[in-house]
Amino acid sequence: LLLGCELTASTKSYTFQVDEEDNSEHILALSVVCLTDGAKDECNVVEVIGRNHENQEIAVPVANLRLSCQPLLNLNNFKLQPPVTFRLAAGSGPVHLTGWHRIMHREDDSFEEDDYLFEEDEEDEEDLPPIKPAKK
Repeated sequence: LLLGCELTASTKSYTFQVDEEDNSEHILALSVVCLTDGAKDECNVVEVIGRNHENQEIAVPVANLRLSCQPLLNLNNFKLQPPVTFRLAAGSGPVHLTGWHRIMHREDDSFEEDDYLFEEDEEDEEDLPPIKPAKK
């Protein structure tokens, strides 16, 4: 599923959450953060607000965009665990965020996320070309 939202001076935050009763694994990945039409040449800082391993709320800046020098940032599918809030901490935007949301349904309790990640890593390794020695 695709995700998209826009942060502006009037809408400074967007929260993505899932139903807590849902027994599925949810992954949210942030792909691109970019300034859109109407942006001023000012620093626009986008923060991600989530929870750490001790369930404490933390805010981490993920992008600092400026129209004249860096209007777009590729976050290479930066993975997050919902619920998560995106906030325009500085600037007036508009800043557009795009990404995707993956739902992995658990058929039974034997589902292990590590197994899924291991299988994905094996597929990635098959696509890589062999390493060649450096020429001297």
